[in-house]
This record gives sequence, C-alpha cells and structure tokens, in this order.
Amino acid sequence: MLVVFLTVFMDLIGFGIVVPLIPMYSRHYGASGWLIGFIIASFSAMQFIFSPIWGKLSDRHGRRPILLISTAGAALSYVLFAIASGIQNPTFALGALLVSRLFAGACGGNITVAQAYIADITPPEKRSKRMGLIGMAFGLGFIFGPAISGIALKFGGATAPGWMAAALCALNFILAYSILAESLQPGSAHAGNRPRFAQWSHTLSHPKIGLLILIFFLATFAFSCFESTLPLLVNDNFNLHFTMDETKPATTVITLFVFCGLIGAFIQGGLIGRMVKLLGEPKLIALSLLCTGTALGLLPFIKGDGPLNWHAVFSLADGPWIKMLLALALLSIGSSLTRAPLFGLLSNLTPANEQGATIGVAQSAGALARIVGPIFAASFYVHIPMLPYVVCGGISVGAALLAALRLTVKAAPAAQN
Repeated sequence: MLVVFLTVFMDLIGFGIVVPLIPMYSRHYGASGWLIGFIIASFSAMQFIFSPIWGKLSDRHGRRPILLISTAGAALSYVLFAIASGIQNPTFALGALLVSRLFAGACGGNITVAQAYIADITPPEKRSKRMGLIGMAFGLGFIFGPAISGIALKFGGATAPGWMAAALCALNFILAYSILAESLQPGSAHAGNRPRFAQWSHTLSHPKIGLLILIFFLATFAFSCFESTLPLLVNDNFNLHFTMDETKPATTVITLFVFCGLIGAFIQGGLIGRMVKLLGEPKLIALSLLCTGTALGLLPFIKGDGPLNWHAVFSLADGPWIKMLLALALLSIGSSLTRAPLFGLLSNLTPANEQGATIGVAQSAGALARIVGPIFAASFYVHIPMLPYVVCGGISVGAALLAALRLTVKAAPAAQN
C-alpha cells in the first residue's frame, strides 16, 4: 500500500504543478475561452480513450508494467510542457501546450491501475477506506504540486514548473521500477476481451454500477468546471493581472489550490473511514455532493480587490478573502468525501476478475466529464462568469438527490466469476 501510494502521490505532484498554470498560460498567449477549455479538456479526451485500455491491459498483463509505462509517458509530457512555456510565438506556444496535454492524457493510466491494484490486495469491507488513499494522494498532490510550482515560478521563471514536474515523474519511474511488486496473482482469472463499447455496455448493464458511474460523471463535470476556471475567476473578481513576468497573481491562485489540497488531504487521510462507518457510502456520497453544489453556487459572487494577504485574513480584516476561503473549504470537504465511498461501493459490486475493466470504464466516464466540463465552463465564463458555477452547483445538488434516493441498498461483496 505504501509503495503504490508513493507512486500515485509523486505522479500527482507533477500533475498539481502544471494544472493551476494552464488557464493563465493559455490566456497569456491569447487563447479564446473555448480554446482554453479545449486545451484543458485535451488531457481528459485522451484519458477517456486510454483509461479502459490500460485497465483491461492491467487485468491481463499485470498492474506493474502499465504503471511503469504511464509514469514514463507522464515525464515526457512535462518536458513538452516546459518547452511550450518558453516559446515566444503564441500560435506555436498554444500548439505545443495542446500536444503536451494530449500526450499526458494518453499516458494517464496511473489512477485506474492504482485503484485496481488496491482492489487486488484489499478485502471488500476495507476498500472504501483504502480507496481514500488515492483521494489523499490527490489532496497531497494539490498541496505539494502547486507549492513547488510557486517556488519554481519565483526562482526559475515560467518554464521551471514544467521541468520540475518532469524531474519528479522521472524519479517516480525509478522508484516504481525498483520497488513496486506485481499485485495480480499468476493464477487469477481474466475478464473476457470485450470490444470498447461492448465493455461499456456490459459494465453499465448492472443498474447500481451504472448509477454510480453516472453520479461520478456528474460530480466530475461540476468539479472540472471549477478547476478550469478558478484561476480566471480569482484574477477577474479580485482585479489581478497575470503575465509571464508578473507572477504574483499566479502565486495567489496557487496558494488557493494548496489551501484546497490541505483540507482535502486532512479529510481523505483521517476521516473517510470513520465517515463511512457513521453514515454508510450512499449517505456520505449524497452529503458530499450537497456541500460541493452549495460552495459552487457561492463562489462567483465573492469579489474583492488585490491579491491574497494572509496577515489581513488572520486579523479578520479582509472580508472578501475570508468568504472565498470559507467557500473553498466547503467545496474541498465536499469533493474530498465523494471519490472514496463511490469507488469503494463500485469495487464491492464488481467481480474480482473485472476490477480493472470496471474502474477503467468509471475513470473513462470521469474523463468524458473533464472533456465537456472545461469546454463548457471556459466558453461560457468569458460571456457570463457566474453561469458555469450556478449550473454546476445545480448539477451537483441534483446528483446528491439522485444518490440519496437511489443508492439506499447496501451492496454485498461481489462474488468471483
């Protein structure tokens, strides 16, 4: 568990380094709203295509080689991102940014395979708690990643975050190659080698599994809209002006991502197991989505003037920033409580020989949400900034009602096929 956690954690640090910068870099190079969304969504478009493939390959050939391939590919994608960040010609720079995200998405098999890895070595009754380790890795990645990004920006300029992410992923590959053992047992049965859409049809034909994947799609859509437009919202609502030479606005945005990551890591690292025992997976999923939807609806109406000043916040003198931090805290709590119980429930409903394929379909549905979400959010944000947040808040609350009404029967552990 420690080794697979470290593998995912280091990969997500690299991811966290570049994600807060993409909207600002794209806008700096003159990208329109839809193009900003398209560049962000390109990662997920490729992940949508490749996640079920990686999951199925890991069911047949083992988790370890797929984790190694995806980690090596991630390192190369960040090299491309670093190169793109230093190109002066806007057209070439935007093209290189797009290529780097496409390649990163194609190699983004880590999460799917890591979740299947955990399912391999965990009894059904403990899977929700242990799936929380993936969520904790996300939270910690969004603490250390943006923090490292801010330091790299300050001391190395606009290209430094990409090089730092590439170096960390290269180190991650060496770590995984050296000490990561194979979790799939040699005698394990294999799922049938179904074509792509047949696998989707097979997975979604199970009513409760299909419902969980739908809820995951809606939750991911709402969160991806926030993730892709928060840098723009903060820059606009607090009168910040990012350029490649003036990085203080970027530092403010990065600090907010670190703040969200700290809360997410605390929730997922210490409270998930207790919350599942107290409420059960269905109620916890519904509560998390309600918190997320409420926070999303509040965010676009919080406005101030100037960058984040922690001294003013701690002295309770900066009302708008206090409101922003409280809304982000609520959103972080909600989003941190969704993934682990949802994937724990999904894993318990899935036969052991189809863990990789089913989780791959779920991650692919999440990737589909991350394709349409940023394009929707960035395109509408440039015209009506509050619209993506109000719509996504409503979607999240709707998903909460769906979970509360339909996920009421406790799942029994899946039997071996």
